[in-house]
Amino acid sequence: MTPPPDPRPHGLSFEAIGTGWQIDSADPIDDALANAIRERIAEFDITWSRFREDSLVARVASTPGRWEFPAEASALFDVYRRLYEATDAAVSPLVGRAMENLGYDRAYSLRPSGRSTSVPAWDDAFAWDGTALTTIRPVLLDVGAAGKGYLVDIVLGMLVDAGHSDVVVDGSGDIRRAGGDPLRVALEHPVDTSKAIGIAHVTDAICSSATNRRAWGSGLHHVIDATTGLPTQNVIATWAVAETALEADGLATALFFADPARLGERFDFQWVRMFATGRVEVSSDFDGELFT
Repeated sequence: MTPPPDPRPHGLSFEAIGTGWQIDSADPIDDALANAIRERIAEFDITWSRFREDSLVARVASTPGRWEFPAEASALFDVYRRLYEATDAAVSPLVGRAMENLGYDRAYSLRPSGRSTSVPAWDDAFAWDGTALTTIRPVLLDVGAAGKGYLVDIVLGMLVDAGHSDVVVDGSGDIRRAGGDPLRVALEHPVDTSKAIGIAHVTDAICSSATNRRAWGSGLHHVIDATTGLPTQNVIATWAVAETALEADGLATALFFADPARLGERFDFQWVRMFATGRVEVSSDFDGELFT
């Protein structure tokens, strides 16, 4: 039997912000749009990356004061604030220094400094007025819990604005689609990445997080509990399906720490999470199937 034609035969693959990107569209992606997408990603990186000396985040980390941010910051800080409150401060954009001291630093040394780092409380460290961030002491922001998902949304918006009506943007597992049939997305097993624990049917966005990604040393990884400044241990993988990749990405992190029912009071989403024991929990409205 001849397989059906690919509904999105036109693709664009590239590396940006240290990871792989794949865009698939039913229509050709012209060079001007491809270049604009790369430039927009670079613009986002020069604002938010804590891994480069010339970013806005790096300047905020060096000197307290009032810092003007681009308009995109409002949506990002709004989601972070809701996640911060719903997780009792476990999800915070202020974990940058804790991650750095654990070895996930600008040089990717992956060597813990031995210094313990308490993550400052949101209202004790900075204030956001919708336009500018005012810090009362140097703070190192890290928006990795939701930032890449947000960038996926931004890139998809550029494609839709350019007339692409059936398109998928995949920023290394943070996925957002517009038009076309629902996607079937495999849920990668965090212990054996050659296997999947299930399939999700996605109409908008899906993001995942797992402690086997960006892991080093003895029990160290990138999912940091801001209330302790240390990596979490109980949950090992999460998946969140939401209307935007910004929310899905942030919720995938929040699922490591919070009761999903409490997150559901502030966000509309479906979810799956896997514990270190192998137990899997899933939301009652999850659109898909589990194999375990």
